[in-house]
Amino acid sequence: MDKLVVSLDFLIFPPTNTCDGENASPRLRIKGLSAVSVAVMAVNPFQPSCCSFCPWLIWNLPPTGEIPPGIPKGGTVTAPVSAVQGRNDFGNIGYDGPCPPPGSTHRYAFKVYGLDTLLDLAPGATKADLIVAMHGHVLQFGDTTALYSR
Repeated sequence: MDKLVVSLDFLIFPPTNTCDGENASPRLRIKGLSAVSVAVMAVNPFQPSCCSFCPWLIWNLPPTGEIPPGIPKGGTVTAPVSAVQGRNDFGNIGYDGPCPPPGSTHRYAFKVYGLDTLLDLAPGATKADLIVAMHGHVLQFGDTTALYSR
């Protein structure tokens, strides 16, 4: 599997990308991409209530070097980029940023997959649905992480 280099514009989330601000999805930069489509799964691996809390699922992104910031909530989006989003572990469709209790820190890992196809997966699908749909189609992978404390 080919390695992707994935980066954010920050190491510590600015309020814009958290519940303390606009709760807007961040920009992701991707180097080394040569795929038909891109899927992203954000994961908070240390959420106290479980082992791998998923606050964002998005797929069928075009294979460009950047996923723009501020992707609106909704199952199918057309701007600022065309994509399909799933139901996160908050129960919402789209991105929900970090919102740790006061005195704690949350870590989000953004896992980026370069795929050999567009996925035939309905808007609002779950993390388990996305994993099944990606099976056998992942050509590339990369990830990056950021922290947020309150």
